[in-house]
Order: sequence, then structure tokens, then C-alpha cells
Amino acid sequence: MRHTMRRAPPHMTHGRRDLADYAPAPMTTADAHAPLSDPTRRRVAFDWMRGLVMVLMAIDHASQTWNAGRVSADSAYLFDPLTGGPAWIPGTELDVAQFATRWITHLCAPTFLFLSGTSLAMSLEKRRTQGMTERDLDRHLLIRAGVILGLEGLLSLVAARGVVILQVLFAIGGSMIAMVALRRLPTKALLAIAAGWLLGGEWVLSQIAPIGADDRSLWQILFFVPGQAGPFYSLYPVTHWLAMMILGWCFGRHLLALPDNEYGAQQAEKLLLLSGLTGLLAWAYVRGGNAYGNMGLLRDDKTIVQWLHMSKYPPSLVYVCMELGLMALLLTAFMRYERHMKGAPRPGNPLLVFGQTALFFYVLHFILLGGAAYGITGGLMQRGLLEAYLAAFAVLVVLYPVCRAFRSLKRRHPKSALQYIGWRRARGRAPRARGGAAFEPPPIRPSPPRAPSCGRSSPSRRWRSGPGCRRPLRRTTSCCRHNEGS
Repeated sequence: MRHTMRRAPPHMTHGRRDLADYAPAPMTTADAHAPLSDPTRRRVAFDWMRGLVMVLMAIDHASQTWNAGRVSADSAYLFDPLTGGPAWIPGTELDVAQFATRWITHLCAPTFLFLSGTSLAMSLEKRRTQGMTERDLDRHLLIRAGVILGLEGLLSLVAARGVVILQVLFAIGGSMIAMVALRRLPTKALLAIAAGWLLGGEWVLSQIAPIGADDRSLWQILFFVPGQAGPFYSLYPVTHWLAMMILGWCFGRHLLALPDNEYGAQQAEKLLLLSGLTGLLAWAYVRGGNAYGNMGLLRDDKTIVQWLHMSKYPPSLVYVCMELGLMALLLTAFMRYERHMKGAPRPGNPLLVFGQTALFFYVLHFILLGGAAYGITGGLMQRGLLEAYLAAFAVLVVLYPVCRAFRSLKRRHPKSALQYIGWRRARGRAPRARGGAAFEPPPIRPSPPRAPSCGRSSPSRRWRSGPGCRRPLRRTTSCCRHNEGS
């Protein structure tokens, strides 16, 4: 791609770089007619981002199993099981170190849901190009959702709390089931549904499940508000997190509609950058207003801790704006680094390993942290913050070789049942056929007709006109320069 700006003469630059060196590459005719993004190509930036949040999640769950002073009162809806009163009482002082440990992990769940939507949109398109029907795609999506929900039930059995605890795996599995029907909608309709719920969900909850009500029904805790109903204790009601998966799904469709070249990568990064900055600005505005958009968890004062103390259960508008905004900025940096990276990424990179085995790591790290806490301290939350960080570091070290071996196993058996647990490698390059009701990319103008080549660069046709000839045949003649005059 050539820049359209002209370089200044050397005597005018005085040793400085030309402005054209910093100008963005304009879209050329080749960019407009470039092939669309290949759904089989794996984007390492997503794995790095997913691996980063896995590390943060290990810290959060180590604090949950080891740290007696853990701060988790980020909801106006939850009740304290010991006192029976609200989990958060306005005016309560928050320990800065404990709160910071909790706050850095808020990035995890929104990133999981967003990237799950992005990966699923691209994965289903890859399977469609490989010949799977819409019915087969639905079946695959339902099986994956069932496996994830089953693993959530397994973790509840291991925890042995006497209730079925519905956490982030429940939100992901439930959202996948909803996407079986929703994926057939056009992108604009999906964006309208996601944005409409994120903006108006708080008003809906105030009408059907107001703060302070202690008699929650099963359908309320499954879809709208956290709480307990019968044997189920829900922290992640599906509807709010489904909106984040829908946003990720739309982003996946957008990536597939971009040209598979430098210009397409720059456009994706530009969208993420603008979205991230917009999200942070929206967070500052709504949080500053300290009214609607905070899910009842208002600021007590103007300290930074109170500004960052937001409702996660259920996720408030300010929570979504900040966490998805930060995720977009981090993902922009990862994608830019991948684009400028020389050579292939290191396969042993811990972020890459954990990001490509995320679900496998999630299940194992929960079991290891809880089992170690019971075995060493005799119970949960019996130590302090330092021990929690040490436990998180230890579980990362222990699971690194295990996850790497699991990744290798899945590569050797790509069509086994292991494909439903986390990451699956895209093997080969599928045809670029498009179609199906679920995804309709914008039409691409056909490329202008090209003059036929003399065949020098084609290994099957060899040389038709002479050695070294790489120039195309002229449209006005029937021969190349080696045959001119004959």
C-alpha cells in the first residue's frame, strides 16, 4: 500500500521523519477487493487476552478460598448469609489493598462473555464453510452449552455447600442456548437488543425485582437478579451477561466482514480503541451522576475507591462500561502487537497456554485452590491476602505444564469430545464460501478483470514465452514482451 502524501525535499526536513511516515494508510482498490477474513485463522490476541483474565481469576478465587479479609460486597441485591441483612451497608469502610485485589478481577467475567461470543461467531462460520448445516450448528452449540452447564454442576458438587451455585459457567452456558435462536437475527437487531438491555435493564429490575425484596422466585434468580430460590443460588443471572455475549458476537461478525489484510486489522483496532474510550467516558459520566445506572450501589464519597466500587451482581451500566472499555483497550494493544510481531508467537507463552485451555484451567484451578485450603488450613478463608497471592502463584505454576499437555492432547484428537472443553485448533484453511441465514456479510464488489499472465510464476504452466517473464499479457496484443514483433 502506498501513501498518498508526497515527501518533502531533504532540505526541508532537517533530519526529521516525514509526516507521511505517520499518516494512516489509505484504503486502496486492492483493500476494497481483498478477500474477507478467514474464519479458520486463529487470532492469538484473543488467546493472550483470555490468558490474562485467567491469571486474574486465579487471584480472585485464591482470595475466595484463602483470604479471611476478602472484599466482595459489590451488590445492593445480595444478603449477608450470617446476619441476614444486606451484604453492603452504605458508609462501610473498604480496605484499599483488599478492594484493589477484588477490583482488578472484575475484568474477568465480562471478558469471558464477550470473547465467547466473538469466538463462537467465528467458529460457527468456519464450520459452515466446512459444510455443516444450520441444524448441525445448533446441535453443536447446544452440546457445548450442555457441557459447560454440566461442569458448573460438577463444581457445585465438589464445593459441597448443599446448594447448586450458579456462577460464570452458568451465564456462559445459558447465553449459548439463547444464541441458538438469536444468532439468526441481523447484526443491527442484535446490537439493539444488547444495548437496550444494558441501558434499560435497571429500570426493568426495579419493576419486577426491586432491591430489598427477600422472596425471590426461581425465574428471577435464573434470569434477572442474584439470590437463592430452593436449591439454587445464583450469582450470574443470564440476561445481563447474555447482552455482553451478544456484543462479542457482533464483533466477531464485524471481523469476518473486514478484508483479510493490514487495512482490515487496522480497522478492527480502530473500532476497539474508539469503543474502549467511549465506554470509559460513559462510565465517568454515569458514575459521576451517582443515580441511575449504578444498580443501587451509589458512591458514599468522592474517593477513588468509591468511584470504582460498582455493582457486579447484577452488573450495572457503569460496571459494563468500565470493564468492557478496559477490555477493548487491552485487546487493541494485543492485536497491534500481534500485527507487528516478527515470527510466530512462542507456544510456551503462559498467557497463550492458559488462554487456549481456559475452560480446562477454570475447572481444575477451582478444585486445587479449595482442596489445598481445606488440606492446609482446615477450611476456607483462614489466612490473609499474602497467602492468597502465594496460592494463586502456586496454582498457576502447577497447572501450566498440565494445561500445555492438555493442549497437545487436543491437537492430536481434534474431533474427540475434548473439542467441547475450551480451545480447538483450526486445522487448515477452509474454502471462503459464504452463506446461511445466520451471517450475511456486506456484498463485495467484484475485482476488475485482470490481464492473463504469461505463466512464468505458475509452477504448473511453466514458461510459455521465455525465462524470467513476469509481466502480464497486454490487453491489445496476444503476446508478452518476449514475443513482441513475432
